[in-house]
Amino acid sequence: KQQDFLLTGSHRRRTTGFHRFLIFWANTGIGKAVARDLARRGARVILACRDQQRAEAARQDIVKETGSSQVLLMQLDLGNLQSVRSFAENFLKSESRLDLLINNAGVADRGKTADSFGLNFGVNHLGHFLLTNLLLDKLKASGPSRVVTVSSITYKMGKVDFSCLTTHRDVALGNSDRDAFIKYCHSKLCNILFTYELAKRLQGSDVTCYSLEPGMVNTEISRHGTFFTQVIWTLVGLLFSIDVDSGAQTILHCSLQQGIEHLSGHFFSRCAPLMNMEPKARDDATAKKLWELSETFCGLS
Repeated sequence: KQQDFLLTGSHRRRTTGFHRFLIFWANTGIGKAVARDLARRGARVILACRDQQRAEAARQDIVKETGSSQVLLMQLDLGNLQSVRSFAENFLKSESRLDLLINNAGVADRGKTADSFGLNFGVNHLGHFLLTNLLLDKLKASGPSRVVTVSSITYKMGKVDFSCLTTHRDVALGNSDRDAFIKYCHSKLCNILFTYELAKRLQGSDVTCYSLEPGMVNTEISRHGTFFTQVIWTLVGLLFSIDVDSGAQTILHCSLQQGIEHLSGHFFSRCAPLMNMEPKARDDATAKKLWELSETFCGLS
């Protein structure tokens, strides 16, 4: 069996055999940095991306940099629930196990998904929610395994408006550039509540889950955003941004660090759990209601 024992920052872990690591939107930025690191560790890394041309270029870069032959590419559009179902079906047929699922997709833009949900809610939360649920049995069978969901510190500006979700299939009304940014913040709160509720439902299994904020990373999220979000990210980035390899560290920590299993459901920042989360991010009733509504939206209930 192939073995790698590499050091990246403070995260060191032996990868024995070809562990299956699935990463959404790994063709640029943090996702690509994480995929490259995991490939160096000897993992079988599957990049699940919508833009196949950009993803193939990223895959070739990672293979060239790491020498790994175990970097694969699969088609996935998180803004289309049928695409999510097709991806899950193909993945379950082709892969014997899944050790780590990294939900990394993030958009901050106006518009609707193929299923008429608000784009930020549909891609950032609902697509991840559906696919995670479709892959849960495989994760349980492969345990110990993990689900890592990339959120943002902007969750502090977010809220969950169930009336708006039920009536308009979106986290808020409005279609301006500013509205798109606020909807992004709402979707990032959904990521945290999803992980919080998922941890409860996984109790007794060999699967743990974590949400996190990677820091203000100079990535291409603004490429998927409005002019307003591009300006916001650029201005904030000039003051606080870190490079993608530094931003990848908290994702790698939640993915690989041993001994954090008892922290399942927690939100991490700078490779440590945040214990002073805002109450809205730890609201049991809201998390449960969001889960149940998401099940209805995805046809799982």
